[in-house]
Amino acid sequence: MTSPLFQPIQLRGLALENRIMVSPMCQYSAIDGCMTDWHLAHLGMLANSGAALLCFEMTDVEPIGRITPGCSGLYSDANESALERVVKLCRAHGQAKLGIQLAHAGRKASTGAPWDARKSLDPEHGGWQPVAPSAVAMGDGELLPRALTRAEIKLLVAKFADSTHRAERIGFDAIELHSAHGYLMHEFLSPLSNRREDEYGGSLANRMRFPLEVFSAVRGAWPEGKPLGVRVSCTDWIEGGWDLEQTVVFARELKKLGCDWIDCSSGGLMKNQAIPVAPGYQVPFAERIRKDAGIITIAIGLITEAGQAERVVAEGKADMVALARGFLWDPRWAWHAAIELGAAPRIPPQYLRARPAARADAFGERRQSRA
Repeated sequence: MTSPLFQPIQLRGLALENRIMVSPMCQYSAIDGCMTDWHLAHLGMLANSGAALLCFEMTDVEPIGRITPGCSGLYSDANESALERVVKLCRAHGQAKLGIQLAHAGRKASTGAPWDARKSLDPEHGGWQPVAPSAVAMGDGELLPRALTRAEIKLLVAKFADSTHRAERIGFDAIELHSAHGYLMHEFLSPLSNRREDEYGGSLANRMRFPLEVFSAVRGAWPEGKPLGVRVSCTDWIEGGWDLEQTVVFARELKKLGCDWIDCSSGGLMKNQAIPVAPGYQVPFAERIRKDAGIITIAIGLITEAGQAERVVAEGKADMVALARGFLWDPRWAWHAAIELGAAPRIPPQYLRARPAARADAFGERRQSRA
């Protein structure tokens, strides 16, 4: 029986040969928003990981939307040229289809890299004042953001559309919008970070307005045959914050606008979140949204083992799985999962000599019986 994890799936005009995605993973190694040789090495490697879809890291639609000065952007011709160079390499030497995650960090912008303890950077130290729905900091010691005006909100919607046009010119197969982890679209959704009293704050419909406007603009700028998904934080893990019930409503509205998948994550908005981390702890979110919103879902979060990933798909808890750290630790994770689950991985001919001799059958080869 063919492994459910290695069954194909169709997202609009995009055919994927299995149900595995490499999650977007920030590398904090860009210069002025432009990807570098590090990205050539990193993404070129992951294009041959065996995952059907490789999603490039969170890429921001304006300079002050970057988490760090080293984050990737798609707001200038120089950004576009640098990113196109990486895509061309992945196309020439890789097998995965290519997606990109477009985003804005909102009040979580202007920090140092993780290896610098994510220290807040003020303008005197290479940073900038972040923007947000409301002038509410993430926590003690964090930069105080400036509340966006209505005119700035409309301009940001246009900037997402502009980055989408750039992504199309580069030749990406799919786009994922980042509405999770405490970044700008998530900040609008949650009442903990959105204290506005105009049409962008207050009721659920108002708090959803900006993310839905961004989605509509991106969908309108993106070819009809190419899929567009959204990553969401399904809960803030804080009482009175964004939760799963609101996420289901949001997912239904996104589906009406032409959303092709919901990538189900959680948390990231507040420092005092209490997350019950355990293997597969976010999978129930994907299962609930898949059932109640009737939309394709991607499950993420401490999915590390092949059998675990296969059960998520086989039991109908999600349509796909995405791994991040798992691929950093084992860039051939999907090859090894295929062998374990009885599927045949697609291995570049240059690497065929590395196949385990005792598992020739796992690569579609027939053993010759002896008389």
